[in-house]
Amino acid sequence: MLQISSEQRRQLRAQAHALAPVVSIARHGLSDAVLKEIDASLKAHELIKIRVYNDERAAREGHLTTICEALNAAPVQHIGKLLVVWRPRPKDTNARKAPPKPERRTKSSYQ
Repeated sequence: MLQISSEQRRQLRAQAHALAPVVSIARHGLSDAVLKEIDASLKAHELIKIRVYNDERAAREGHLTTICEALNAAPVQHIGKLLVVWRPRPKDTNARKAPPKPERRTKSSYQ
């Protein structure tokens, strides 16, 4: 599980305020499919909100701990039925680079 400072947590909470939940944990609980979806969302967005449809606070706390330990993420906030999780985007060394921009033609090159 990643550890973040209180200053980082404060900044991440502020960023997460405007976010909508991207993953939901419903009656089947935290399955492998849900963990895979959370992992994909973290790769794409770094900071995500997760909605948990469960009335027990202890169960929601358990979900947050399990998610952060399984995916090497940091718990940012647990407020009501919403969990906020952050993980820095991995640096992909095999990422494709953008193609080079074509050279711009000037008036002198038309002649």
